[in-house]
Amino acid sequence: MPAPHISQLAALARRTAPEATHGPTTSADHPEATRHLTSSAAHPEVTHHPTPSPDHPEAPLRPTLLTDRPDTTLLRCGSVVAKAHAPDCDVERLAVRLRVAAHPYLRGTVLPPLPVTGPGGFLAPLADGLLAPLADGRPATCWPYGRPVSPDDPDAAPWEETARLLARLHSVPAARLPGPVPPMRGPAKAARALARMRAALTVPGPPPFPSAVLAVEHAWALLPPWARDEAPPPRADALCHGDLHLGQLVRHPDPDGPWLLIDIDDLGLGDPAWDLARPAAWFATGLLAPDLWSRFLGAYRAAGGPAVCPYGDPWPELDVPARALTVQTAALALAKAAPAGRAPDVDETACVDACDRMVREARRARTACVLRELAGRPPP
Repeated sequence: MPAPHISQLAALARRTAPEATHGPTTSADHPEATRHLTSSAAHPEVTHHPTPSPDHPEAPLRPTLLTDRPDTTLLRCGSVVAKAHAPDCDVERLAVRLRVAAHPYLRGTVLPPLPVTGPGGFLAPLADGLLAPLADGRPATCWPYGRPVSPDDPDAAPWEETARLLARLHSVPAARLPGPVPPMRGPAKAARALARMRAALTVPGPPPFPSAVLAVEHAWALLPPWARDEAPPPRADALCHGDLHLGQLVRHPDPDGPWLLIDIDDLGLGDPAWDLARPAAWFATGLLAPDLWSRFLGAYRAAGGPAVCPYGDPWPELDVPARALTVQTAALALAKAAPAGRAPDVDETACVDACDRMVREARRARTACVLRELAGRPPP
């Protein structure tokens, strides 16, 4: 049998799915659906999704497990994706984020949540019917299924569409949204990445790749306190996604609808430059081609995005967030490589090397500053 929270998610998704007009209302009511779910749980990357067809209209909706991690579980059932959020999730802030995502100002920018159908056909009790608690206390939400970016066709990645979506999101009048809108959680995620790296390295024996860890730690220490989630950001006037990457976009309706942003767990007020920081960091480390970066940045500026100046050098605004995302990516890479007993791969090494360059550049700048001061002093 699948884990209890997975069975509950399956029941939630099947009740919410508009296709659920026939058959039982929970996966436990139908052995075939339960077997499929159990198989998916053993293989989290399963993507096949049998649905009722005109030839078999009585067939129940069969849930497919998309992701099952300690912080997130995603399960698809027909046209609905049910999500169990992190156990330590702030439910009150998540409720606000859901109301914001459902607000008309975000229509056409963020995928809106679905009203969650509870037992007996009634709406879920939290966040205006958008949030339901599971038996283990984790909050659960439901969303329309959308087609994600294809990892097999990087040339077709929607860089310009992503930039335009961000520009629209950053231009939303935040004061008119349901609130109080919580802070954007980008710096908090960076700090969690460092904590995860440190926890992964607390094992007996000599630490793996010590020079890489030292470079990441030193690069982290060079960041200003706000980028390490130790102080308020200097700017917090824009609605931000907080964890922008190409995995956070889907086409809805499937398969050829417009691109929309998904995953609102980190949505909130902050510095909009943070949402541009990951592609900026990839460009700076050589992981994103210059023409793709130019297309992305140009589309953002053309759409009136407020994160950077409309022309000229964007790096005064992007430098700190891009460095923070580089350190975050490198820390997560080492956190994954250490338990697996492997060395970082090429892309992971590029991020670690970028951290090392940050440290060396900071040392050179300090040395130059000291030399200038000494040169201006009179001889003893």
